Amino acid sequence: MSASLGSVITAIITPFDDQGNVDQAGFVELLGHLARSGSDGFVVCGTTGEAATLSVDEHLGLIELAVANRPDGASIIAGAGSNDTRHAVEMTERATALGADAILSVTPYYNRPNRRGIVAHYKAVAEATDRPIILYNIPSRTGTNLPNELLAELAQLDRIEFVKQANPDDVEQIDGLGLYAGNDDMLAEVLDLGGLGGILVASHVVGPQLRRIVEEPQQRAQIDAELAEIYAALGVTTNPIPVKAALALLGLPSGPLRLPLVEASSEERGVVETALIKLGLLEAAGH
Repeated sequence: MSASLGSVITAIITPFDDQGNVDQAGFVELLGHLARSGSDGFVVCGTTGEAATLSVDEHLGLIELAVANRPDGASIIAGAGSNDTRHAVEMTERATALGADAILSVTPYYNRPNRRGIVAHYKAVAEATDRPIILYNIPSRTGTNLPNELLAELAQLDRIEFVKQANPDDVEQIDGLGLYAGNDDMLAEVLDLGGLGGILVASHVVGPQLRRIVEEPQQRAQIDAELAEIYAALGVTTNPIPVKAALALLGLPSGPLRLPLVEASSEERGVVETALIKLGLLEAAGH
């Protein structure tokens, strides 16, 4: 298995400008800010990056931009999954050619493939790259769970080396798969199990605290408990609506969302603002 791709990996948003175009300068600015705030890896064009509404050119352009502006020592992980195996293979090939360090490949969604179909899908994806692949198990979005015995089978495929586990009912170490938390509130549990870290959203706003959860195991439970409200606030409605609201409040690049996602309501924004204030983050940002 490859070395760890990092322990605080941020699933970075895609900032848009007022016209709804990708804000490349804002993306580079945010990449640097997050690296200084404790992130040692980045998933580009994942769920949080609104990959579902990016064109192929925008998607590949963001991967290329991230690789070109890679913070020192950070890994760049390309979201390249699809419910169309041919498209997943193509995006995996192209992300590899652009220099991504690894590929995040979500379970094929909507089609609801059976077990043999899932294995065949990932075999094709794995053959399209020489980089490590992170399986992404998120049944709340895909409609399909990868049970641990299937993860163990997939781990036998070359280059399938990690899992981003976003099903809290199935958190378990699997032989041959490095374990990453797929939800912010699972990070401490995954680390306690001997996992590698997390692919996170809250690291956009509490990166230093999440870094401490990794590096200070004796304080882990206490720090995690102190962050419970921000975890909840960033889940008040569909991701990435709340984290974009949080970044806007903090004066960091965010911009609008693309339909069918809409801006946070005043009530949702209030929940996010309250959590930021309680952690002293708005004061720290000069608000």
